[in-house]
Amino acid sequence: MNVADDKTIVKEYFNSVGFDRWKRIYEGGEVNKVQLDIRNGHQQTVEKILGWLKADNNLSGLSICDAGCGTGNLSIPLAEAGAKVYASDISDKMVQEAKEIASNALKNPENVTFAVQDLEDLNGSYDTVICCDVLIHYPQDKADEMISHLCSLSQSRVILSFAPKTCFLTILKKIGSLFPGPSKTTRAYQHREADIVKILETNGFTIQRQEMTSTRFYYSRLLEAKRK
Repeated sequence: MNVADDKTIVKEYFNSVGFDRWKRIYEGGEVNKVQLDIRNGHQQTVEKILGWLKADNNLSGLSICDAGCGTGNLSIPLAEAGAKVYASDISDKMVQEAKEIASNALKNPENVTFAVQDLEDLNGSYDTVICCDVLIHYPQDKADEMISHLCSLSQSRVILSFAPKTCFLTILKKIGSLFPGPSKTTRAYQHREADIVKILETNGFTIQRQEMTSTRFYYSRLLEAKRK
């Protein structure tokens, strides 16, 4: 299955049953134990990203691209802190939901711009480019092109999170204990950390910080890379 097919599946999923499922997970709706665990894990990753950025910068006026923004649970707090955020997602429903939340939550909603857009079609120049929990939709052989494109948009820093490819997590995935079944989700691709690091380094970035978030059903490796 090629990446075009994967993108079609992802887009259709997040504009239909996936939207309702992940809206509940992201926004605090009623969920089962597995979904609650994933919600808590994802929020931990979001909080780590926010913590890194706030520790290093006065976010006021900082330009940030949030590539694959979902319903805005990272974009909106960044905009609230004063950053100028360009947020995109492949799903029209996700973007419309994010716009509605932002208009109600932000004193300065003009701090964030939302757009329906594929990662490959993003353009512009930003201080920081963030791609949180999106690589799970990209097979390993397509990750290089996509990450390289994100690097080309960044003046200073790239922050990525991804499901790490380890023997333990690969076994869990095979027996169905880590990711929901095919009727409930899109394909879930894992990535070798060494491969991600190599791609970043080839594009002129060096790893500055790294974190691992692991709950029972959510595993995400977080890397911050800065331009040399």
